Amino acid sequence: MDDMNARIQRVTEDLRAIQQELNWAAIQPQQDPERDGLAEVVTLEALQVLRTALDQMRHFLWFYFQVVDNDSDFGQKLREALQQRLHNDGDEAHSFLERMTAATDEAFQRHRLTIKTRKPN
Repeated sequence: MDDMNARIQRVTEDLRAIQQELNWAAIQPQQDPERDGLAEVVTLEALQVLRTALDQMRHFLWFYFQVVDNDSDFGQKLREALQQRLHNDGDEAHSFLERMTAATDEAFQRHRLTIKTRKPN
């Protein structure tokens, strides 16, 4: 567990450093109008890959916090749905990540549907 905490800290520090560097590149005055300061720092493709990975992590973390919240009925339902899904997929060759991603997406969509059907206070 200490290894995981250390990895999370390293990734968090790296993300903050990336944000600072991109921010610095974005605000630098352009010396040559034909040169893009951001393009010299990173490609748009690399930024899109990073954005996709961060979006997936954000969705997963939302799901994770719902599941580990022992006080929540919603968390209990998510755990049961995940266990049922894992049981049903038993013999199929799915990786753990594929199963978690599918369960996360399903839970997130259910949550969004629940929010849409609620009446405002």
